[in-house]
Amino acid sequence: MAKKQTTSWGKVSEWYHELLSSGDTYQEKVILPNLLRIADFKKSERVLDVACGEGYFTRALAKTGVHMTGADISPELISVAKKFSPQINFFTAHIERLFFAKDNSFDAAVCVLGLQNIEHMKEGINEISRVLKPRGRFVVVLNHPCFRIPKRSSWDFDEQKSIQYRRIDGYLSESRETIDMQPGKTASGEKSSVTYSFHRPLQVYAKAFFAAGFSLIKLEEWNSHKKSERGPRAKAEDSARKEFPLFLCIVAEKKNLHV
Repeated sequence: MAKKQTTSWGKVSEWYHELLSSGDTYQEKVILPNLLRIADFKKSERVLDVACGEGYFTRALAKTGVHMTGADISPELISVAKKFSPQINFFTAHIERLFFAKDNSFDAAVCVLGLQNIEHMKEGINEISRVLKPRGRFVVVLNHPCFRIPKRSSWDFDEQKSIQYRRIDGYLSESRETIDMQPGKTASGEKSSVTYSFHRPLQVYAKAFFAAGFSLIKLEEWNSHKKSERGPRAKAEDSARKEFPLFLCIVAEKKNLHV
């Protein structure tokens, strides 16, 4: 019998579901409404949610009438997804090997905050191209690679100018960083789980899409919905939130090679 595959999300799958269900999250307030608007999926379309996690966005898109399928490498997260959405087809599968999907079988695909955690990103994009129909769209949401660079970007404050600014210590060099998934536990001395995040500059993503037969048709940047409580830095903090986007959304379209 094959050994059951485990992932960095195995120990936190239930916690992650509770986090996304808590209400005032970026997923609910920023990403989901913008995703629904920019994707503009039709009810007749078959859409694949790859790196779907516990199925938060899969469920939300399914409520619009779209025919959804979800896939994630973590069996623990897929177990949670099936528990809360038994009517949706979910598969434990890596983005590089979507074994359940035939060539040209989906009208669209989404990947929300997943591509940045996938080591072999180019192979994953190639696989999405395989399963999409010609002119199928691939909607990708990332932590903004220009302003949210793991362990190489941070907030800082200029006391003289009363300006909060974004400090960037590196951008063009690709990197892999270990990310503490529950920093609150670490701070209190408890053992936390970690995952990995891969920083890539924009040109790396663009080249990977082009090489896989995609054209980039839309690009948007989404900022925070939050506001600071009253205080001497509140105005500067709120201004900075408007200027430095948290997320980047790319919509790519598979080329119709028959045209």
